[in-house]
Amino acid sequence: MNWRGLVTFAVVCGMLLVGAPVGASPPDDIRERLEAVPGLTVVGERPTEPGFRLFDLTFAQPSDHRHPTAGGFQQRLTLLHRDLDRPTVLYTTGYELPSKVSRTEPTRLVDGNQVDLEHRFFVPSRPDPADWNDLDIWQAATDQHRVIAALQSIYQQKWITTGASKGGMTAVYHRRFYPDDVAGTVAYVAPNDVDNDRDSYDEFLASVGTDPACRDALLAVQREALVRRDEMLAKFNAYAEAEGLTFDRIIGDVDRGLEMVVLDTPFAFWQYRGQQDCAKIPATTASTDEIYAFFDETAQFSLYTDQGIEPYAPYYYQAGTQLGWPDVSDELLADLLHHRQLNQPRNLVSRDIPMDFKPGSMLQIDAWVRGQGAELMFVNGERDPWSAEPFQLGSGTSDSFSYLVPGANHGAKIEGLPDRQRAEAEAAVRRWADAPAPVRVLTPLDAEPLTRHPI
Repeated sequence: MNWRGLVTFAVVCGMLLVGAPVGASPPDDIRERLEAVPGLTVVGERPTEPGFRLFDLTFAQPSDHRHPTAGGFQQRLTLLHRDLDRPTVLYTTGYELPSKVSRTEPTRLVDGNQVDLEHRFFVPSRPDPADWNDLDIWQAATDQHRVIAALQSIYQQKWITTGASKGGMTAVYHRRFYPDDVAGTVAYVAPNDVDNDRDSYDEFLASVGTDPACRDALLAVQREALVRRDEMLAKFNAYAEAEGLTFDRIIGDVDRGLEMVVLDTPFAFWQYRGQQDCAKIPATTASTDEIYAFFDETAQFSLYTDQGIEPYAPYYYQAGTQLGWPDVSDELLADLLHHRQLNQPRNLVSRDIPMDFKPGSMLQIDAWVRGQGAELMFVNGERDPWSAEPFQLGSGTSDSFSYLVPGANHGAKIEGLPDRQRAEAEAAVRRWADAPAPVRVLTPLDAEPLTRHPI
C-alpha cells in the first residue's frame, strides 16, 4: 500500500473511533445508512427479488489487527437487506465471495437480512503486498468481529452466524474468539481436525455407503485410469492446451495433476455425489472417453492445474499452517503411482510462500467447544467424508446441538433431518434469533448451489 493508501486507512481508523456526531438523526434510506458507517463503502446495488435489496460493499480492514495502522485492505461483502426489524444472518464463506447471492437455510428460517463475507486473502480481499503470516484464524475472526460491530449500528436485532465446510469452521473460530458477538452459530459440514497426525478418513472411506461393490468399483476404475495413463494424459493435456491451463508453476507437471485427480476421486465421489451414483461408475472395460468423463464430473480436471489450484492458495496455506488436512492413504494404488504424498498442502502453495505447521491450534478450538461453547449447532452428512472428524459437544457445552443427516453428502441441511430433529433444530435457530416462524414463501433467492471447493 502506498503512502496515500496509508493516510486514507488511518483516517478510516480514526473515524471508527470517533463515530457519528452526537445527536445526529439517522438517515431514512438503508443505502444512506450504510454510506454513513465508518469504513464501509457501498460499491453498488443490484436488482433482486421483490421485498429485498442487494448491496455490494467493501469494509476497510487492517492487514494485521495487532498493528492496525501498518496497512490494510478492502474486504468484500454483500448485504441482502430484508427489514431492519428482522434478525441478521452473517454467512462466512471461508473462501471467495459467491457471485450469486442465495439465502442460506438459517436466513430462510428467520426471514432475516443476510451478510455474505469473503475470507481474507481470497482475491481481491488480500493485502498488497501480502504478508502470509497475517492469514490465521484469529485475524479472520477479528475481520468478522469488526464487520458485525459496524453493521450492528444499523441492524440491531439478533445476529446469527453460519457457514458450510470451511465457512462453518470459520464461523466456529469467530465464536471462540468473540463468543458474545452473536446469538448463535449454525455450522454445516464443518470438520474438526484436532490431531493432524491421526486421521479417520481411511476408515470412513472403507465403509461408507450401503454396498461394498460401489467402493470396489471406485478402486477398480482408479486403477484402470492409471493403467491407461498415456491415454488419460493425452486427453488431460489436450484439454489444458485448449483452455490455456498450465502445470509448471505450482503442481509441477501434468502427470502429478492426473494422479491427484485419480487419488481424490473416491473422496470427491462421496463428498458431492453418493450412493445414488454408484451405477454411473464406469466398468474397467469402458472406453477411455467414458472413464475420463467420470473423473472429470466427479473431481474436475480443471481443479488440478495451476489455474485451478492458485485461487485456493489461502485455504491450502491455512490447512498447512493451522487447520490440518486429511491424509488419505494411497497404498491401494502404490504399485501404479509415479508420485507419493501428493495431497500435502505444501505441494499446493507456491514455494515462495513460507509455511510452518502449528500443531495445537485446532486442539484449542476443540477444547473451547467442549468446555465453554454455547448456542452452537453442527449439521453433518452421514455419507460426507468430512463428517469422519466432526466437532463434538462436551460436558461444558451449553444450549447446543449436533445432527447427522441420514444419507446426506456435503450438502447436508437441517431440512433433511428426521421430523423431530428438524423441528428441534428449526426452533433453536428461531429462539436464538428471537424470531417467530415466518410464513414460508419460496423465492429464486432460496436456491443454494452446492459449490465445489477443496473442502
